[in-house]
Amino acid sequence: MDTASQPPVVFVHGIRLSSAAWGEHIRRLHAANHRAIAVDLPGHGKRRGQPFTVDGAIEAIYEGIDEVGGRALVVGHSLGGYMTIAAAARTPEKFAGLLIAGATAIPNRLFGLPFLAAHRLLLRLPDRGDRLSRSLLEKFAEPPLVEEMMQAGIATEVIPDVVREVTRFDVLAALRAYAGPVWFVNGRFDHFRAHERNFVATSANATRRVIPGAGHYLPASHTDAFAAIVKEAAATLTGTSTS
Repeated sequence: MDTASQPPVVFVHGIRLSSAAWGEHIRRLHAANHRAIAVDLPGHGKRRGQPFTVDGAIEAIYEGIDEVGGRALVVGHSLGGYMTIAAAARTPEKFAGLLIAGATAIPNRLFGLPFLAAHRLLLRLPDRGDRLSRSLLEKFAEPPLVEEMMQAGIATEVIPDVVREVTRFDVLAALRAYAGPVWFVNGRFDHFRAHERNFVATSANATRRVIPGAGHYLPASHTDAFAAIVKEAAATLTGTSTS
């Protein structure tokens, strides 16, 4: 497949994870001579220790887009999906398209309660929950990817900042402000599908995909299916300027 005229791809990870979560997808795109990178959000990965804010997350995404030429297809999973929508609403010209996975539940106070409960539980443990986090990752990701994610660090401590910021964020208003193409990709059993129809109806140019048998962590658990949709989305955008 000719990727020369396709926009580069920027990946944005979910809560507590890091750019390492996208290692396999980046390797696949690089093997196809397609430019792709992943960013770390504030409080995660190489930015661990920084306070998480929506504004900081948007700047991190913009930095990634600028690194690959100033315009990109941006793929966001979970927290990364919400922050991708926020960033696209402010500066839509940087985004050739959005691919949003596992981020179609409207954030509210109840939305954040399970995360806060998990935060309290994990930080009581001697290893701050790293063993439990590894066990969770091993349920849906291949061992090499699990090792990459664990080595990059699991930022459990950032949860309260993320919950505070995201539950204040009007995601549908932000989505309404972006007129470009949006792919909503969810696992069939993802609990973050709660308001999927609202998101599709709000977007001016939406494509909806549901992956059978997958849950919330589908980019890692169903790598082949997810990678195929990323490539399809990029191919759809062939000819879009990346400068």
